[in-house]
Amino acid sequence: MTIHPTAIIEAGAQLAKDVIIGPFCTVGANVTIGEGTRLVSHVVVTGHTTIGKNNVIYPFASLGQPSPDRKYKGEEATLTIGDGNDIREGVTMHIGTAADKGTTVVGNNNLLMAGSHIAHDCIVGNNVIIANYTQLAGHVEIADNVTIGGLSGIHQHVRVGAHSIIGGHTAVDYDVPPYASVSGRRAMLKGLNLIGLRRRGFEKATIRELDNAYEFLFDETPENEDMPLTERAEKLKRRSKITEVKDLAEFVLNTHRGVTAYEDDE
Repeated sequence: MTIHPTAIIEAGAQLAKDVIIGPFCTVGANVTIGEGTRLVSHVVVTGHTTIGKNNVIYPFASLGQPSPDRKYKGEEATLTIGDGNDIREGVTMHIGTAADKGTTVVGNNNLLMAGSHIAHDCIVGNNVIIANYTQLAGHVEIADNVTIGGLSGIHQHVRVGAHSIIGGHTAVDYDVPPYASVSGRRAMLKGLNLIGLRRRGFEKATIRELDNAYEFLFDETPENEDMPLTERAEKLKRRSKITEVKDLAEFVLNTHRGVTAYEDDE
């Protein structure tokens, strides 16, 4: 364990033997930090926060502060961060609230770029890239392998499906389907995240089936004309033998805020 003499480690903090705590860091009494994790400098970790192995946390990140949600009344809540995350300068993450899960969770191998914010009760999966100054409001769920462009904002309670990409400067008000590409001043569906799917090794046949599924769900065709979106999703789920297509249909069926759609041409 390496702790710089200017760092403040409160009694009760649990640090693995090879943690590195750089200059002017502060670690609270209820914090647990796993093996190989490094706090570069000027990092604040407080609250009931657990950080896993082999993370690198850069200057001026603040992790585990109480939620600014006016409903939060000081109840015990947690922040849990997994392994192998790259948490860049000025990133902020808040603990959960009793009004929801009571915890905020960030998974493994994520890149959170400078100034990005993870609010209370958010769930962030694995292998997620969140670019500079992107803001996640409370209760947001980000699935695995999502990429979010810089200066974007995600509305409360929005879900972002696996392998999707959100362009920079995008305000996201509704759920983003798995495998989607969305962008615009207000997020609009642009189709499949083809580049991401190809880079991640999806088979051509799977991509073709997903493309057909998107057309059936979100385009007006003779087959689905006047059919509600939920009915389209139910039909797609019943008839498809592709796991990814079934996951897409299930995502649509479970939406509460509605699903991001193509821009109306009219």
